Amino acid sequence: MAASLLLPSPFFNNCGISKVCLHHIQSGYFHKGLTFFSGRLPKKNSSIFMVPVRAFALCCYASRTFASVGSLDTDVAGRESHVSNSNNFQTSVTSFQHSSDKLDGMKDFERELQELFDEVKMMIMMGNQNDAIDLLQANYEAVKERMNAGVRGIEEAATIDIIALGYMAIGDVKFVNALLDMLNEVVDSLKDDEPLLDSVLVHMGSMYSTLGKFEKSMSAYRRAIGNMESIYGKNSVFLITPILGMAKVLSSIGRTSKAVEFYHRAISLLESSRGAESEDLVIPLFGVGSLLLKEGKPVEAESPFLRIFDIYKKLYGENDGRVGLAMCSLAHVKCAVGDANEAISLYRKALQVITTSNYMALDDSIMEKMRIDLAELLHAVGRGKEGRELLEQCLMITEKYKGKEDPSSATHLINLATSHSRSKNYVEAERLLRTSLEIMGKTVGPDDQSITFPMLHLAVTLYHLKRDEEAEQLALEALHIREKAFGKDSLPVAEALDCLVSIQTRLKKDDEELLEQLTRVLSIQEREFGPEGEEVMITLKKVVFYLDKLGRKNEIFPLQKRLSALGMKFKQRIQH
Repeated sequence: MAASLLLPSPFFNNCGISKVCLHHIQSGYFHKGLTFFSGRLPKKNSSIFMVPVRAFALCCYASRTFASVGSLDTDVAGRESHVSNSNNFQTSVTSFQHSSDKLDGMKDFERELQELFDEVKMMIMMGNQNDAIDLLQANYEAVKERMNAGVRGIEEAATIDIIALGYMAIGDVKFVNALLDMLNEVVDSLKDDEPLLDSVLVHMGSMYSTLGKFEKSMSAYRRAIGNMESIYGKNSVFLITPILGMAKVLSSIGRTSKAVEFYHRAISLLESSRGAESEDLVIPLFGVGSLLLKEGKPVEAESPFLRIFDIYKKLYGENDGRVGLAMCSLAHVKCAVGDANEAISLYRKALQVITTSNYMALDDSIMEKMRIDLAELLHAVGRGKEGRELLEQCLMITEKYKGKEDPSSATHLINLATSHSRSKNYVEAERLLRTSLEIMGKTVGPDDQSITFPMLHLAVTLYHLKRDEEAEQLALEALHIREKAFGKDSLPVAEALDCLVSIQTRLKKDDEELLEQLTRVLSIQEREFGPEGEEVMITLKKVVFYLDKLGRKNEIFPLQKRLSALGMKFKQRIQH
């Protein structure tokens, strides 16, 4: 018996039909599992589908609207240019001083708010972040002065709201928190029929949700929904935005059933006001489908995803990129129900439609993720050659658009190495891993924790090539980096230790030292996974093996009894 190898991996299995990350040593050799990475190491991957639809406009009491936090972030993301745009700085600041005429000033005030918002947004889009901060800060000082003088009405609340949205887009989370506290004080004192209050509440709900303050987010959305129902009625389309916001928060805190209720309410409102084939239905339909898929109900999830597919197909034709994205969601469903062949077919069609329609660039991160997901699925069902071709395509596209030494190239090199290792082509795997280490060494430095991913992969590969001394040195180096980065009692350290033990077992290192290292691994795993985790059971078997080898029979019996109980529980879990 020998120790198992626990490689550091994100363990992402989007398909749900196969656990492909099995890292065991049997009969003195490693069986390396398969896990592919996308994006920068070592982040965990999540589901890929993005809904390409119009954002809902937020409804104000009057006719004009504010943009939501999400829309501002979306507009700003990825745009980098440097054009000066501060000509109207003083005008936008001072105009708020004359906006308190209650008879006919509210529309003017709304217009000024929109102008401020648009100006801040444009500054950020153009890369003039400092100018945007100056403009926001000047308005903050002005509203703070009014509040200190005892003026705390809807105009102050709406101004703080716009300032908070601006700082949220800039990324100053600490100041956004302070602004929201300030805004709460004003909003709590306002009557529900104040104009603009509903939009302010919706923005507060969105910002609180982004900051992870879900209870406060729900409180804001709940008040907004109540106000709008009183003003517009319970069947008004104006309710869509806060209802969707509430659904998102509920899903974030695990209240799935309640979240599904809110999504279904949004669907009903949209169907009655805009028809059963409106594109606006895509957002709540996708929300319902995703939640059902997450809850392990793929059969129920298929219906909303099919509706999305049909809506896009009717609106844009079967060769539109949005139809391709809908196919990708359906592929996830087929994967979850175990229909791998249909999932593979849908993935391939989706990639073809999106590519031929030029809906996305070849190097788009969503396209890349789709290729990697399909490659993983192909490997899981034994079609490694086809999967490897997709991984090679990912690498070629990255090298073409970003250069051969871009950090993302290292990710694809590791994925290819994993594929070659599965096919026992360890020589090619070694070459790919050494290339990835060279790239990462230049970009993140030799002591960055992310470099331990390819380092441990290479240690395993060298083990397979019977170059144990080299493998041991790499595993030791990875262990020391992780101890420094994560602490000596962290799970990444346990994974590196387990790998080291496996290598040192074949090098015939001292059994007492190996047992001590395994005991350390066991302690970490028990804390991280609980005393009944599968990982704990595997490590316990190794500990028993070395205790027996060392002749410490009196320590074996209680561990064997524990192993027996764990084995029964694990079998029962598999049966259910």
